[in-house]
Amino acid sequence: MAEDKALSALRRIADNPKWRDAFVQRILDLEPELAIRDLDVREEITGPLVDALYDDDQVVRKTLSNGVTFEFLYRSKIARDFVMSQPTVPDHAWEPQTSRILVDLARRAKQVVVGGAYFGDHAVLIAREVARRGGIVHAFEPNDEQRAMLTRNASLNSLTNIVPRPEGLWDNSSSNLKLVGYDSFASAEAAEAGEGFQTVTIADYLKAAGIDDLDLIVIDIEGAELAALRGAEPFLSRPKGQAPDILFEVHRSYVDWSNGLAKTPIAQFLTDHGYTLFALRDFNSNYDLSGRPVELIPMDAVYLEGPPHGFNMVAVKDASVFNGPGYSIVRDVSPKYLRHKDPALHHPIGGL
Repeated sequence: MAEDKALSALRRIADNPKWRDAFVQRILDLEPELAIRDLDVREEITGPLVDALYDDDQVVRKTLSNGVTFEFLYRSKIARDFVMSQPTVPDHAWEPQTSRILVDLARRAKQVVVGGAYFGDHAVLIAREVARRGGIVHAFEPNDEQRAMLTRNASLNSLTNIVPRPEGLWDNSSSNLKLVGYDSFASAEAAEAGEGFQTVTIADYLKAAGIDDLDLIVIDIEGAELAALRGAEPFLSRPKGQAPDILFEVHRSYVDWSNGLAKTPIAQFLTDHGYTLFALRDFNSNYDLSGRPVELIPMDAVYLEGPPHGFNMVAVKDASVFNGPGYSIVRDVSPKYLRHKDPALHHPIGGL
């Protein structure tokens, strides 16, 4: 009975946008008071309260400090933490340092491939940057509903240089796959002919489009990253200055790093092609890190202990691009920023 009354009260708050916004702000104000070691306040307490105010099919609109506007379905941690951003008008939608490094890499790019483009949380930011040089973002998203949101967000921001694609990036252009799992956690599995979606290699797609160069690859496709990169091998084999920069996710559920990152198949594949790899330290959330340098960890100095988790990595053939003041090379720390864990391992150097 008490639980029913609590849910009813939350629904009444949800039905009034002003009440809802005020309630979310009060919850955010409470988070520091609840913070203790080893308690993930956002995941265990405050996040579920905010989740109760939204429906999965609800479309939310939010604008960044640079004027970029997003509409998105409230279906993931990405959506929830974007709604719960502090400040209310943030400078990114998801993963602050990943967003920052992608915009930076895009400053020297024209042709970009994004695998797992979702609603465009990163693709839109990249597209705004490469548009200055007539660049194109080829955005692959097999989820029909999220691809529709991506198209909507391109329109909202007057971007005509995003090409939404329904295929899945793979190491061949002849397979049928299907998404298994919910929304942003869905991974690809084999499907019967005529079901699911078609695969395509990056190389085949760009050849068919008449594109000879590739400057940046961004892939977050729940374990299919290595297959997608194998499909781009002709571009990865090019020398420094011609090969694309790469940002990709690794996750312990799909990548066995028990012998170190350097011995994983995806790392070996990239190093065999002349790449230098770094783990990117970031919050898997929306968190204000404005003014902080992007912290990168050399592949041989990454702290990997803990429960199964994932993080982003960046691969470049010219590591001097990270010599500037916006970057800091650090060692023997975790790539996972976690507010509730050991600050020496999981907080930015210098503290939060």
